[in-house]
Amino acid sequence: MTALSELYRQQDALGLADLVRRGDVSAEQLLEVAISRAEAVNPSVNAIITPLYDYAREQLRQGVPDGPFSGVPFLLKDLLGSLTGTPLSNGSRALKGRLSTEDSELVKRFKRTGVVIFGKTNTPEFGLKGVTEPQVFGATRNPWNLDRTPGGSSGGSGAAVAAGIVPMASAGDGGGSIRIPAACCGLFGLKPSRGLVPTGPNASERWDGAVSEHVLTRSVRDSAAMLDAVVGADDSSPYPIHTEATYLDSLAESLPSLRIGFTTQSFVGGAVSDDAKAAVETTATLLTSLGHRVEAIDWDLDAGQLVHAYSTLYFGHVAADIGAIATELGQKFGQVEVEDATRVLGYLGKVLSAGEFVDAKYLWNRFARRMHDYHRHYDLILTPTIASEPIAIGATDPTPVGNLMIKVVNGLRLHRALLKSGAVHKMMWQSLEKTPFTQLANLTGQPAMSVPLYWTDSGMPLGSQFMAPLGQDRRLLQLAAQLEQAQPWFERAAPL
Repeated sequence: MTALSELYRQQDALGLADLVRRGDVSAEQLLEVAISRAEAVNPSVNAIITPLYDYAREQLRQGVPDGPFSGVPFLLKDLLGSLTGTPLSNGSRALKGRLSTEDSELVKRFKRTGVVIFGKTNTPEFGLKGVTEPQVFGATRNPWNLDRTPGGSSGGSGAAVAAGIVPMASAGDGGGSIRIPAACCGLFGLKPSRGLVPTGPNASERWDGAVSEHVLTRSVRDSAAMLDAVVGADDSSPYPIHTEATYLDSLAESLPSLRIGFTTQSFVGGAVSDDAKAAVETTATLLTSLGHRVEAIDWDLDAGQLVHAYSTLYFGHVAADIGAIATELGQKFGQVEVEDATRVLGYLGKVLSAGEFVDAKYLWNRFARRMHDYHRHYDLILTPTIASEPIAIGATDPTPVGNLMIKVVNGLRLHRALLKSGAVHKMMWQSLEKTPFTQLANLTGQPAMSVPLYWTDSGMPLGSQFMAPLGQDRRLLQLAAQLEQAQPWFERAAPL
C-alpha cells in the first residue's frame, strides 16, 4: 500500500485515470488509497465533513462511465453540489442532515467523467467568507501550516487537494471562492466565464450570475480537461454560451506574446503585504522571460463603489437564501438557525430597497465597461490573488464586544440604523481587506485564475491572479500551462 500511496500522490487526475485505463491499478485500489489518506490526515485539516465511502464503493460495483477521469477519487464541495440521497448543508446548521433529492446538472456532468465521489468538503455558511470556519462543522486548516486558513469558501476542497487526499475537488466562486483557496493552498484555480458552466436545474444562475463553479486542481491540464467535460448550457441556462470544448487540446498550442498589465494596489483601498507584492513582481519577471510584455498600470476603479456593489449583492442574496429556507422549513425568517453574523447580513438585505439593489447592479455594468477599456490595451490583468499570506485560524472571529453588538443588533432589529450609520461599509471593508482582488471578476463575469508561483519565507504559498476578457478562458489556461512548464509547482507538497 505504501508504494501505491506514493504513486497516487505523484499523479494528477488524468495520470491516475491513465493508470486505471492501462490496468496498472484498479479504481478500487485508488479509492482505498484515497480513503486511507483521508483517514490519516482529515483529523488534522477537517477538509471532509461528510464521508461517502460506501456510496463510492457502490459506484464502483455498478461501474463508472468511461470518461477522462474514470476511476479517479473525487470530492464535492458541500455547497450547491446536490448528490441524490446525500446531505447538502451549505455549511449551515439550519440545513444539516437535509438529503438531496436529485443530482444537480454539474454533478451529473462530473459523474459522466468517471470520477468516484467519496465525500463532501467543508465550506463556510452559505459560502459567505474567505475562510472556512463554519460553527456547525468547525474550522478547516491549511496543510501547509495548520494554524492558518486554507481560504474560502472552497477551503475544504483546497485543503483536501493540498493534503494529498485527492488530485482534484469541486469548488465554486462567487467572490473569489476558487481563487482564494488556490492561492492559500498552492493550487491552480480557474473561475470560468459567466454562463460557461451550468447551475441548473434548480437555479438559472447563482447570485445574479456572480457565481461560477469548477474545480481546484494540482495541474493545469486537469482543470482544462474537466472544463471540456462540463461546459455548455443546460435547459435552465439564461444566457447559453456555445463553445467548442477544446480546452485541453489548446494547451499544446503556441502562445503569442501577450501584453499584460499589472497592479498591486488593493481594489478596496487597504494595505497589501510585501509578500503579496513580491508574488506579482516575481510573476512579472517570469512572464517577461517568456517573451510577454509586462508593465505597471494606473489603477483607478472606485473602491467605494466596488465595496457597495458587492456588499449589496451579498446582503440581498443572504436575505433571499434565509427566506427560502424559512419557507422550506415552515419557519419565520428570524427562526432559521443560522450564525449570528449571517443573520445580520440577512436582515441588512431585507431593509435594502429594490431600487438600491438595482442601483448596485448598474455598477456591475459600469465595472464591466471599465475593464473592457483596460483590455483594449492589455490582453490580461495581473494582480495578487490575496493581500497577504494566509491568515490565522480565528482571525476573522468577532471580539467578545463585537459578538455582543451583533446580538444586540439582531435582538432589537437595529439593522436599518446600522445600514445608515456607515458602520456596514466599514464592516465590509474590513471583511475584504485581506481578499480585495477577487470580487471584481465576479461582478464583471470575466474568467480569472490563481496560479501558484510564489512561496513566502515562512513556507506559505501565495498565488498570483490573472483576469481575461469575458469568454477568453482558453487564453488563461494556455498561459497557466506555459507558466507551469517554466516554473513547475506540482512536486511541491505540503509538509503534512
